[in-house]
Amino acid sequence: MSPVKSLDTKLAELKADPSSRVFILADAKDGDMAFGVRAPGPRGYLAAEGVRPANFSPEVWSREEYGHRNLPEFLDIIREEVKQGIIDLMLMSASVNEQLAIKEGLFRDTHVTPAARANDPTDVWAVRHGCYTREPVEPFRSASIDHIQYGKLDGERGAGEVPGADLGLYSVTFINDLAHDRNTLIAFKEFREEAERKNFRYFLEVFDPNTATGIAPDKTGEFINDMIIRSLAGVAGAGRPLFLKIAYHGPRSMEELAQYDPNLVVGILGGAAGTTYDAFKLIHDAQKHGARVALFGRKINHADHQLAFIEMLRLITDGTISPKEAVRAYHGVLQARKITPKLPLEKDLELTDQTMKSG
Repeated sequence: MSPVKSLDTKLAELKADPSSRVFILADAKDGDMAFGVRAPGPRGYLAAEGVRPANFSPEVWSREEYGHRNLPEFLDIIREEVKQGIIDLMLMSASVNEQLAIKEGLFRDTHVTPAARANDPTDVWAVRHGCYTREPVEPFRSASIDHIQYGKLDGERGAGEVPGADLGLYSVTFINDLAHDRNTLIAFKEFREEAERKNFRYFLEVFDPNTATGIAPDKTGEFINDMIIRSLAGVAGAGRPLFLKIAYHGPRSMEELAQYDPNLVVGILGGAAGTTYDAFKLIHDAQKHGARVALFGRKINHADHQLAFIEMLRLITDGTISPKEAVRAYHGVLQARKITPKLPLEKDLELTDQTMKSG
């Protein structure tokens, strides 16, 4: 039997006491379903002569001719994060989930929960030279629930624990267009019904519109909040998401959604990398105003040292350290490890995220 997963423990605590400050921290390592070759992130510092030292850091890059890590190095980073044990959830693509969860059993003896991206609508097709992210979003699913759970179609259900992941991310994007939003909701309904039949849990990601909507930018949070509540109002408990993953639109929007239904756990997505202070202040402010989950992808993946970055995120959500103190402590770790940061401390302490500034 696997150890009790911290995700399940924390969700149970939030259900028993919605006012609890318990916080779920996740890394979104599913970028290969969006960015292709760039998904593993930019190369980190170079090890001498390309050889991994005994105290291996996941930032080691062994080939200078490419600007991004390769898949084996990407998998090593995930292994290191799971071993570190600070995150509660690791989100992956179905193929990475198959390798690490099913073939290697990486999550079998850890409290970290594996999850896989269950759909990849067209607004996440962020390939180089492509135009897809600018087009009105269309529903699409590469992964099947069977492949996420068992690595093959028609797995042996009822034969013990699922070898893969029994949790997935389902993503929707509403663009204030009747035909497109209706198609999005039809696809979402079909997924929910299949997931319920196969005992597959999910959390719901709601992206901001990727095309012009006619809605004022400062009203986007209200539009998203209403669409979430409206879309889930007709869904019974067995088909509802474990929690939400949305963009942070400032204190008022977050508090409005968080207070509406205490049983609806609200989480935030990280978005673009930005400065370290952008990331640390985002998770601090979102938690302060009602968020209880954070899923950071590029903000972690583009960090100078991912394990240290994750450690600071946890210290912030535990209330041990402030965002600015965390930035300074993080740079202290980089200095101790002789890692030259992408930004000097003064620049990394700047707030560049416009939402955070306006908030």
